[in-house]
Amino acid sequence: MKLSKLITDFLEYLEIERNASQLTIRNYDHYLRRFLGFAGDISPSQIDLNLIRKYRVFLARYEDEKTGLTLKRVTQNYFIIALRAFLKYLARIDIATLAAEKVELGEQEPRPIKVLDEDQLNRLLNSPEISTPEGLRDKAILETLFSTGLRVSELTKLSREKINLDRGEFGVVGKGGKERVVFLSDSAREWISRYLKIREDNYSPLFIRYSGKVDPYKNGEKMRLTVRSIERAIEKYVKKARIPIKATPHTLRHSFATDLLINGADIRSVQEMLGHANIATTQIYTHITNKQLREVHKAFHSGNK
Repeated sequence: MKLSKLITDFLEYLEIERNASQLTIRNYDHYLRRFLGFAGDISPSQIDLNLIRKYRVFLARYEDEKTGLTLKRVTQNYFIIALRAFLKYLARIDIATLAAEKVELGEQEPRPIKVLDEDQLNRLLNSPEISTPEGLRDKAILETLFSTGLRVSELTKLSREKINLDRGEFGVVGKGGKERVVFLSDSAREWISRYLKIREDNYSPLFIRYSGKVDPYKNGEKMRLTVRSIERAIEKYVKKARIPIKATPHTLRHSFATDLLINGADIRSVQEMLGHANIATTQIYTHITNKQLREVHKAFHSGNK
């Protein structure tokens, strides 16, 4: 069986068996098609370390024809990660090929995590104009993101009937179909409640759009905000609040995690609340909290001048 057919099977496996998001599937399709274009429609048995070495050289020297841009180290690793996942799939279905464990990732500098300090966070949270329905909705969105650490894709899937404002908690299904419980702060509960009180519709989505054609079909499903709509809204409020970094919905997720750790939460609990399958993913926040501890030591230890 050739690579092209197996790649298609792998993408279907991600969608059906692994419950991967459409964005993840599109990304893996992009990464693996690049390998297919490089290697040709060969059989899996022809994949060896020599071919992988040549492919890595190809990625390192790759230059986009239109823009002239090259691939950053982290982006090159995304291509290799996708290839390793594909090789693991082939082994799982008993197709002879190179062992995924033999394909190593390239070394790279850890990407700096963008986190808002207390002043920046307060300015962002207070930037929506709450006298309008759209502004009140956006205030509730910002408070919810910071309160829960939700991924923006998880936020867009929330429905009114799933949110228990009395208990201040609800369940979500994250990456890979992993279920977890998230908790609302008192502030987030208040703003969601205020937003829902002004809603005159019975639509199911928790956060709805206020532009475009009104479409009540399927309990207002077409009124649900998209990921891109929320990203654009936060871009707007970041500019309005004059925050000097390019903050995104994921920045609020980072801020949520570091806020918990700085205030004494244990890393295993934070891992669970973020929905990370591997604690190593959560440990990327430790260098930030270590910096905070150093500052506390410098400010308060009697041995410092």
